[in-house]
Amino acid sequence: MKASEFKKRRKQLMQRVGAGNIALISSASVRTRNRDVDYPFRQDSDFYYLTGFNEADALAVFVPGREEGEYILFCREFDETKALWEGAHAGLEGATKHYSADEAFPIGEADERLPDLLAGKRKVFYPMGQNADLDAGVLDWINQLRQKARSGVTAPHELSALEQILHEMRLFKSAAELKLMRHAAEVSAQGHIKAMQACQAGRHEYQIEAELVYHFMQAGLRAVAYPSIVAGGKNACTLHYTGNTDMLKGGDLLLIDAGAECDHYAADITRTFPVSGTFSDAQRELYQLVLDAQYAAIGQVKPGATWIQPHDAAVEVLARGLVKLGLLKGSVKKLIKDEKYKAFYMHRTGHWLGMDVHDVGDYKINGEWRTLEPGMVLTVEPGLYIPADYKKADAKWRGIGIRIEDDVLVTEDGCEVLTHSVPKTIADIEALMQQAH
Repeated sequence: MKASEFKKRRKQLMQRVGAGNIALISSASVRTRNRDVDYPFRQDSDFYYLTGFNEADALAVFVPGREEGEYILFCREFDETKALWEGAHAGLEGATKHYSADEAFPIGEADERLPDLLAGKRKVFYPMGQNADLDAGVLDWINQLRQKARSGVTAPHELSALEQILHEMRLFKSAAELKLMRHAAEVSAQGHIKAMQACQAGRHEYQIEAELVYHFMQAGLRAVAYPSIVAGGKNACTLHYTGNTDMLKGGDLLLIDAGAECDHYAADITRTFPVSGTFSDAQRELYQLVLDAQYAAIGQVKPGATWIQPHDAAVEVLARGLVKLGLLKGSVKKLIKDEKYKAFYMHRTGHWLGMDVHDVGDYKINGEWRTLEPGMVLTVEPGLYIPADYKKADAKWRGIGIRIEDDVLVTEDGCEVLTHSVPKTIADIEALMQQAH
């Protein structure tokens, strides 16, 4: 992503923060996996959104109207030994030259310099409660200023959550962001196709997972957006199943929920398909019901609709279908009111999508479901899950778990399904898999 994109975001942030106030945000930390081995580093989404700076041990400070420079970055100094062992890093010169910081200082000088930067400011915006070191630092810096009150130094008198500003910004995707999300979506879509083609009885769930990750990496996307769910048979009834260890059986369905990440932007796709390439009659009936619910939900994704309308549309279709199939009995309206459908469909139909797979942004404004607007991206993912031990259901339904999920952009006149290239009709899935077999 171009430096101009991050600069535009910082300008927008400082306009919202306002003159006379200050905003702080720290980077993610390196996490130890075991002994002297670290987990792969992944930058904090909010920090990266504003800076594009992909290193640990950094603190970004935004001071609207500051003559010496509004954007100050505290980071690690360049270390030749570190570069030899771990690779290139920006250093102070790189922070200004390549990441457009107005000023850059060693991270070790933050405690010394922050009180002066906070002096005379009315309000401090920062992610409260998310980083214990930053929480403690802010309070310490403010207390230092309070001790100088007799010298005429004033300390900030109000703390405010930076997320209230930043997450509303992140909810609306720019053209540059959508380019990354479309690429993540297409690579992920092709990965799902490869997984369908590779699936056969006798293979293990982790082998299909390997097909997905292999394709993601071959396409240049080295990180998954979240741990992949590859759930055969009854495992699909566990919503966040990530064991991925069981052998696939002929006659079962396989549910895959997986997506790649492109420059910190996620894709999120779920498909459910028959291990042997052909749906049974019972699987076909349940699958078509979920697909019909998804089509109904996607039809409600448009400007002016409320967030809850796609969910309500999906629930209406699912409840009617469950009654028709004999899995629920009674008035559809009352079953929905009493939430009886939750025995088989217990989650919402979607969530925001962006730099985080469950992305930031409010779902309600002043207690009311918010209105969908162009630039928002959400998932649409209805499902049905009939537990294997659910004795009230006919045996033919038990142990079947189905979810169908796509990534959907709200446009000026409706919506765009970013993940449309993965087959999802029964005919298309069977045709693809039978060609592969």
